[in-house]
Amino acid sequence: MSAFVGTGVALVTPFKDDLSIDFEALERLVEDQIVNGIDYLVVLGTTGEYSTLNKQEKEQVIDCIVKANNNRLPLVLGIGGNNTMAVVEQVKTTNLSAFQAVLSVSPYYNKPSQEGIFQHFKLVAEASPLPIILYNVPGRTSSNILPETIARIARECDNVIGVKEAAGDIVQAMRLMSLVPKDFKVISGDDMITLPMTLAGGAGVISVIGQGFPAAFSQMVKLGLEGKAKEAYQFHYKIAPSIDLIFAEGNPVGIKSLLEKKGICSKNVRLPLVNASEVLQAKIGDFVNDFHAEVV
Repeated sequence: MSAFVGTGVALVTPFKDDLSIDFEALERLVEDQIVNGIDYLVVLGTTGEYSTLNKQEKEQVIDCIVKANNNRLPLVLGIGGNNTMAVVEQVKTTNLSAFQAVLSVSPYYNKPSQEGIFQHFKLVAEASPLPIILYNVPGRTSSNILPETIARIARECDNVIGVKEAAGDIVQAMRLMSLVPKDFKVISGDDMITLPMTLAGGAGVISVIGQGFPAAFSQMVKLGLEGKAKEAYQFHYKIAPSIDLIFAEGNPVGIKSLLEKKGICSKNVRLPLVNASEVLQAKIGDFVNDFHAEVV
C-alpha cells in the first residue's frame, strides 16, 4: 500500500490528573495503533489539543511519539495557522527529519477568499521540504476550500499530495475526486462518511475513532479500498454509533473518554474543553463493553 493510503489516526495527547502530559499513556496509545493495523500516525493535530500545549510540551510529544514508533509507521506532523508567514517560518525551522509529510489546516478565523487560501498554501508548499496534505475542516475554520481551489493547488504546487477533506459533504468530496489529478489523495477527515468516500475513490481516512477501535476501523477501510462494500459496511454499522457519541461533547472529549474505558489513557482534557459528562461517559462505557463482548 502506498504512503497515506489506508487508515491514519490523529493521536490524542494524554494528560494526568494534574493535566501534565502522560508520556507512558502516549506510548501505550502508539503501540496499540501499530499492533492493530493502523497505517500512519498524525501528530499534534486538533485532536492532540495542539492549541493548549506550550512549545516545550509540543517538542516532548513529538520526541515521545517518534521514539515509541521507532520508524515502524509513517508520521505526519500538524503545522498550520492563520498567519501565513508564521506558518512558513515554522515549516522552515522545525526539525522534520522524523516525518514523512506535513498536515496543514486552512487558515481559520480570518475567513480568507479562495484566492487567499490558494496563495497561503502556495507559500507554505514552497517553504516545505516535505509533502503537504491540506486540511479542509469548515466546521472549525469557518471557511470551505472549494474543490476547484484544491484542484488548482494540486496542479500548481507539486509537493501538495493530498487533502484531509472534513467538510462532511459526500457530494463535495465526490466532486473533488472528479477534479484532482489521479495521484492526488482525497482522504476522509470525517469518520462517519469514511467508507462511502473510500468506495467512491478516496484514499482512506485520518480518523479520530480509529484510535479507539483500530483493528476494526482499519479493516473497514481496507475492505473499502478493495471495493468490498458489503463486508466493509458490516464494520461501519457496528462502529457508527460510537462516532456520534465521541463527538457529542466535542473532540477530543469523547475519544479520550472511550480510551479511558479501554485502559489506555485518562479522560482528562485541558480548558477550555471540559471532561465528558457522566451521562456521556456511561453511554461510551456501555458501547465499549458491548463492542468488546461482540468481538470476543
